Amino acid sequence: MAGDDGNYARARWHTLAACVLLLVSYFLIPLEPDPNGLRLTLRVVGTLLLISMVTFLVTRQVTRQLGARAPVGEDEVRSLSKLVVALVAGLLAFAVADYVVAGSGPDQFSGLHTRLDALYFALTTLTTVGYGDVHPQGQLAKAIVCVQMVFSIGVIATGASIVVRQLTGRPGRGPR
Repeated sequence: MAGDDGNYARARWHTLAACVLLLVSYFLIPLEPDPNGLRLTLRVVGTLLLISMVTFLVTRQVTRQLGARAPVGEDEVRSLSKLVVALVAGLLAFAVADYVVAGSGPDQFSGLHTRLDALYFALTTLTTVGYGDVHPQGQLAKAIVCVQMVFSIGVIATGASIVVRQLTGRPGRGPR
């Protein structure tokens, strides 16, 4: 139907616009290094809370998608769009955390100096590529990277499998 094509195009446009706005915000928000230990701790805790909220939202969306057995329709496209935006938000939250921790001390990360370095590192970690040119050295950096890896395995991999299942129209395996 012609109306459905317009809805899908609109959903894709909204998803792309939301992801671009998130990315622009990532590069524009102030993240200067803070030598004050209390403020750094509050920033890290705030970032971890944000990541927890994104994890919850992505997990809830994945759970909804697991229950959907019908072919991809308008509701599924909206749901998948929200899932994509949430995954991008999670990636950027980790990049912010990495950048802030790297700015807190030169001993935390090796090779992480700019926001682009932080985004690159978060993406290579979440996709499990890990080239090794940027890596955590300090205890705080290693702790945050551990959370990133758990997020990657538990949320991103599951979300990606749901997206692929929905887009290919294959229902999940049920009891035989």
